[in-house]
This record gives sequence, C-alpha cells and structure tokens, in this order.
Amino acid sequence: MESGGGGLDGKARVRILAVVSGFEGLFFIAYGVLVTIGVLRFGITGPAEVANAPGVTLEILIFLVFGAALLLVAMGWWRGSTWARSPFILAQLLGLVVSVPLMGSAGSTERIIGWSVTVIAVACVALSFTRPVTAHLYRDASEL
Repeated sequence: MESGGGGLDGKARVRILAVVSGFEGLFFIAYGVLVTIGVLRFGITGPAEVANAPGVTLEILIFLVFGAALLLVAMGWWRGSTWARSPFILAQLLGLVVSVPLMGSAGSTERIIGWSVTVIAVACVALSFTRPVTAHLYRDASEL
C-alpha cells in the first residue's frame, strides 16, 4: 500500500518505528546495566533521599523493565500489530517529560540531548499516526 507523493509505504514506516523502539529499549537496558555496574564498583552515591538500596534497586528494575517492554513494542511494530502504537506513544510522551526541560539546560550536552530526544519523539508520534501506518496496521487479514 503506497502513500501518495512517492513517500514511504506503511510497512516501511512501521519498520522505522520498530527500529526506533528497539534502539530506545536497548538504551534503557544498557542504562540499567551501567547503573548496576556503577553501584557494584563505587557503591551507592548521591543524596540520602534517593541514594539507598531500595531506591537504586527500583531504579535499575524500572530501566530494565521499561527497556524490555520497548523491545516487545518494537517486535509488535515489526509484525504490524495494532497494539504497538499505544505503548509506543506513551513511551514517547514520557521521553518528552524529560527532554523538554533538558532543552533549557545550562550545559550544551544536556541541551543537545534534550533537543534530539524531543525531535525524535515528536517525529515518531507524528509518523505513527500517518495514514499509511494506520492503513498498514488495520489492513485486511487476507493480505498477510
């Protein structure tokens, strides 16, 4: 199913969303692993309100579970499953909660990260609601 104007068809767009979701999932898993390594090497550091064993354990679990969930969403996108869109949109909105404040940070690295995540999240949300993506997700089962 082609989109008008020589653009990408629905399957290609869904594959792009799958790749983005997969990269995001791998990022969160890698971050959870790096936090674990940091705690094992240097111990728990930071303010006492958040730097305690239960808090750090919960942080690591959240990153690992969120990463694994995004990998499942990536597989759902890749297969053209209709359910993949909702959790993907939620993940992008959560990314915006962090990235938009980073855009106004004092440090240039933080600003670059904030702008990058914001642009990717907004573009992917917009892409996920394009007509070719919707048509591909809700195609007739006989086309499978």
